[in-house]
Amino acid sequence: MIKTVASVALPVDETLAIKKRRLQPAGKTKGMKRISIVTGIHGDELEGQYVCFEVARRIEENIDKLKGIVDIYPAMNSLGIDSITRGIPAFDLDMNRLFPGNIDGNMTEYLAAEIVKDVSGSDLVVDIHASNIYLTEIPQIRINELHEEVLVPFAKESNVDFVWVHGASTVLESTFAYSLNDTGTPCLVVEMGVGMRITKEYGDQLTDGIFNLMKKLGIWDGEVTPSRNPIISKDPYDVSYLNASVGGLFIQKVRHWEKLKKDELIGLIIDPLSGKVLDEVKSPVDGILFTIREYPIVDEGSLVGRLLRKEAYES
Repeated sequence: MIKTVASVALPVDETLAIKKRRLQPAGKTKGMKRISIVTGIHGDELEGQYVCFEVARRIEENIDKLKGIVDIYPAMNSLGIDSITRGIPAFDLDMNRLFPGNIDGNMTEYLAAEIVKDVSGSDLVVDIHASNIYLTEIPQIRINELHEEVLVPFAKESNVDFVWVHGASTVLESTFAYSLNDTGTPCLVVEMGVGMRITKEYGDQLTDGIFNLMKKLGIWDGEVTPSRNPIISKDPYDVSYLNASVGGLFIQKVRHWEKLKKDELIGLIIDPLSGKVLDEVKSPVDGILFTIREYPIVDEGSLVGRLLRKEAYES
């Protein structure tokens, strides 16, 4: 069943509609658990599009195993997806800074309010994001420390590699996930892959995790793949940042999610004109590289990567 969550009139006789698909068992659904899969809040983040497809495909192949409600919202910012822009076109707004919205506000505030109203009450929400076009991220879940007691047990079952618990001061209260968690609807924020691309391997990994979560909630009665045991970081000191010392072209020398020794070479910053190596980017600590530069052109200070210190996963 496909339902319009919210719609507004646009110029030239067009309509902006935010839609969801509901998958549920035949017959009465009162009292059944509900999971909501949300993506597309940022129009240039497409990794979740494949996950929505794959979740629906697997359910349809074994619909008799479905024992609850699955709501799929593939395009919260449909205008952004159509135009491949992060924010809402024409308004120059980041949709993930508009929640919980205002039902009596302007168009964007109204849409945000209707989305929150429709998703609220889910037993679990999975809000899927990708990185930007500049960086690749391993599949990870980021959690506000204010909600870690509720969310970390869910995160452990989601088949991601890394769970990053942030300090409350780093989390914006106007985000979709914060608005839901703050009002009692548990919401996991997934970051994975790279902007404007689909990494099928990561999508399959997260889809396996979603079915595992559905199994735990009693929504799915079919076979599931056991979730991998994620590294959980709660200490800001656990993460080391790599920033370019000079501008140039970054040439990656190691693979993503690779264990590195201190001073091991991660990449080179080169000058194509002179043919010179401007800098060697080396690991400042023993650790695992969980973020790596995807877009090769860097300026001085550009983020090149993030490492999880060895102490965080061997303690």
